[in-house]
Amino acid sequence: MSDRCAHLTGAATQRPNPSSVNGCEDCLAAGESVWAHLRICTDCGHVGCCDSSPNRHATAHHEQTRHPVIRSFEPGENWMWCFVDEQLVA
Repeated sequence: MSDRCAHLTGAATQRPNPSSVNGCEDCLAAGESVWAHLRICTDCGHVGCCDSSPNRHATAHHEQTRHPVIRSFEPGENWMWCFVDEQLVA
């Protein structure tokens, strides 16, 4: 993909250790366990719930940290999303 943003290009090889393997880090800390899908921050490994989940913790993490790229943390999925440039790459 020749028009891929620099954030996605840089994140392509980043595989940080996940902050949680049991679910959304923030939901679990709040005693909740209701989320639709999980996302992992390619900068720091924060595992958060998707925008279809009630708390939208992956987006909240981006808004707090400005880390630009998340990757799906769902088995069998390998796509990434750049919040800054609003680009998806599969």
